[in-house]
Amino acid sequence: MKRKVFLVDDEPLALKRLARLLEATERVDIIGQTTDPGAAIAAITAATPELVFLDISMPELDGFEVCARLPPTTMVVFTTAHDEHALRAFSTAAIDYLLKPIRAEDLARALDKLDRLRAAPDADAQLAAAMGRILSARPARPERIASRLGDKIHLVELDRITHFSAEDKLTYAVTAERSYVVDESINELEDRHAAAGFFRIHRATLVQLAAIVELQPTKVRLTTGVELTVARERARALKDKLGLG
Repeated sequence: MKRKVFLVDDEPLALKRLARLLEATERVDIIGQTTDPGAAIAAITAATPELVFLDISMPELDGFEVCARLPPTTMVVFTTAHDEHALRAFSTAAIDYLLKPIRAEDLARALDKLDRLRAAPDADAQLAAAMGRILSARPARPERIASRLGDKIHLVELDRITHFSAEDKLTYAVTAERSYVVDESINELEDRHAAAGFFRIHRATLVQLAAIVELQPTKVRLTTGVELTVARERARALKDKLGLG
């Protein structure tokens, strides 16, 4: 009996190659495939495949985030090119992973494991437990800020941002390399990221405290060499935050 499978990978060529390898096994029916991780959630939930091949590194939603939103008994085999943290997370799990470039023997191993699990009398319970171990063991993903430019969206890790600044009715997230326009206002960013170590030093500036290397009476200098103005009414509170009060 052929197993029903669904494929998710944001790279069209990788998706096409995986489909070709799977078809060559003559052990599966590919009932769906997509390069859109967001669309995959609804499609997989509706199609109820026996196995999902799911890429880990994808924009907006990674494989772990997609997996967390699927029905708990969905069998998932992750695919990855380089995610060493994810590979360690699988070391005690009953779910398989495939390292890119995927080989025919890797697919055979994954399909054999599917057959064994589905044949077990408590298959659903085993699967739910295994998925729980994977999701709880995965490393925390760094929070990211979205910057939209036309039809493109750049995702910038929060810990790369030294400060946010507002200028000419636009808000910028600034890293060591460049600045990114973001949708949120300074007020909204302050509310959202104060707990992550960002502090308002001026009505138009929110700075990452860990990026400050020098404090002057009305300025701070950052690790990047950038100097930012500190409002007089914020100077005392900034010293307190830095433990210099």
